[in-house]
Amino acid sequence: MEREEMNKIKQLRKDRGLTQQQLADSLGITLFMVRTYEQGNRMPPLNVALALAKYLGTSVEEIFG
Repeated sequence: MEREEMNKIKQLRKDRGLTQQQLADSLGITLFMVRTYEQGNRMPPLNVALALAKYLGTSVEEIFG
C-alpha cells in the first residue's frame, strides 16, 4: 500500500469527523488494524476494503486505486 492510499483512508475518516475507534467499531475490526491500514503497513482484505468504502461513502477504487 502506498502512502497516498494511507493518507486517503485517514483523510476520508477525518473529513467525516470519525475517530479511528469509531471507524474500527463500525467495521467490526480492531483499532490496531485501522492504524495499520492508515499507516500503509498492510492492505485490508477485500471484505474489509469493501466495507470501508461503503461506510465512508466512496469506492474501493477511490481509496486504493
